[in-house]
Amino acid sequence: CVMLGGDVVLYLNDVLIELGDFSLRADLSVPAGRKVAIIGPSGAGKSTLVGAVAGFVPLARGSVTMQGRDITHAAPDQRGMAMLFQDGNLFPHLTAAQNVGLGLRPALRLTAQEQGQVRDALARVGLAGFEDRTPANLSGGQQSRAALARMLVQGKPLMLLDEPFAALGPALRDDMLDLVSTVAADTGAAVLMVTHAPQDVRRFADDVIFVEGGEAHAPQAAGALMDNPPPALKNYLG
Repeated sequence: CVMLGGDVVLYLNDVLIELGDFSLRADLSVPAGRKVAIIGPSGAGKSTLVGAVAGFVPLARGSVTMQGRDITHAAPDQRGMAMLFQDGNLFPHLTAAQNVGLGLRPALRLTAQEQGQVRDALARVGLAGFEDRTPANLSGGQQSRAALARMLVQGKPLMLLDEPFAALGPALRDDMLDLVSTVAADTGAAVLMVTHAPQDVRRFADDVIFVEGGEAHAPQAAGALMDNPPPALKNYLG
């Protein structure tokens, strides 16, 4: 069952991705404001799915619609979504404030009001006073916070996260998941997040997209799915 209209932020219509002998099908929609975890075995295509949504992986078939607008052939920066990947989130030669400012203006010619937005965003993620530090002078957790602040200033309706906190310890990862939830609530954004960790799903997700066997299954309620997983998911969870 596919929902269209104002309630759907993202719609993958009969999508087929083919990379060499790998293929992945997806026919699903993501409701506005939902936090969706993407889980599945290694090599199943979780990151590939997010890459296709973001515009980095071409489709062999089908279309991608964002808030009713066909973005199948749109460049990544024209898709109206914010992205956070495992690495390379921050530019090492820029300060925390400049890295966040990129979310507003790639040329970094910010108005006074926009500079205020950057400071506010950094304060929201617990980095007040860190504006002038470069990434080398921030801890891993602080770097993740700065990257989240950049998503916050963008205010996009969809945030894509590809295992951005995989390198962090459990307590810090929980903090970051809670922070993503806060940022999403503040902006009203839907979130698609690739994760390997079942505990992340339980802590963070409203819904789950399970990717396996060449298919990205439509989102299902996270609690019910994790409590009563189908055989393939049970095998994956162990």
